Amino acid sequence: MRELAPIVLFVYNRPKHTRRTLAALEKNALASSSLLYIISDGPKNADAIESVNQVRAIIREPWEFKHITIIERTKNIGLADNIIDGVTRIVNEHGRIIVLEDDLETSAQALHYFNDALDCYADTERVMQISGYMYPVQYPRRLPKTFFFRVANSWGWATWKRAWDDFNPDIEALTADFKHRDIKRFTIDGTENFWKQVKAFKAGKINSWAIRWYLSVFNKNGLVLYPRHSMTQNIGTDGSGTHSDLDQAYRVELETSRVKYFPTEIEEHKKAYEAIKYFYTHRKGNILERLVRYLMKKFKRK
Repeated sequence: MRELAPIVLFVYNRPKHTRRTLAALEKNALASSSLLYIISDGPKNADAIESVNQVRAIIREPWEFKHITIIERTKNIGLADNIIDGVTRIVNEHGRIIVLEDDLETSAQALHYFNDALDCYADTERVMQISGYMYPVQYPRRLPKTFFFRVANSWGWATWKRAWDDFNPDIEALTADFKHRDIKRFTIDGTENFWKQVKAFKAGKINSWAIRWYLSVFNKNGLVLYPRHSMTQNIGTDGSGTHSDLDQAYRVELETSRVKYFPTEIEEHKKAYEAIKYFYTHRKGNILERLVRYLMKKFKRK
């Protein structure tokens, strides 16, 4: 019998988002055959206790999965440490893993996609991650149903122990040999702010596991499989998350059909690279659109 990858869901203090995430995931055909681990971080302060307890009540409801294991942190360790510890423990036990956070709505085809891709590339060393998310690029039908791109994505993903073993949390070691040409490649010709994230991490302004995971993949010349149409939707870009805002540029339409094509050529897809690069370059819109978004963010913070 086929062994399905366990799913690990990280939750904190957003009960409405958590319920939507679980409800969508439960609609997957493979949900009732899948192991689900839910890791709940502890409250950061007294103000978070009520919402954390609401989330913990929701995850204890009778959701339709093969088995649910709930891990409740007694203290708040933060998103980055929670994910690094949780992924490491579970992928070491099972050899492969599907990772979600509490602000991701999944396509009903997501578990098929993740498990099929994990099977397909289990022994292909250069393939280090399966991304569930795909950017809303122009003319997506010009791309194959799945393809390879260099950037590791954090909005719903899967990997193997063999790849996660290369995760390095030491950002100084990860960037020690970086030259200008490496930064250019890492930032997709300067169109995305990945290097700004590196500098922000080094300055102590952010604590991101995701930028260190991308660096780890990048330094191994690794590739990430992407779907042409996204399997995940981020529903947390409403200001409620650790690293979220009001930006709607990343909104997508979820895939409704099962993906059956997986490339045999293990190379970055040139047309996909250009399509995503164009999205990075133009995602912020014109000056008026940027001003409206800035005012909305400012109003939200009040």
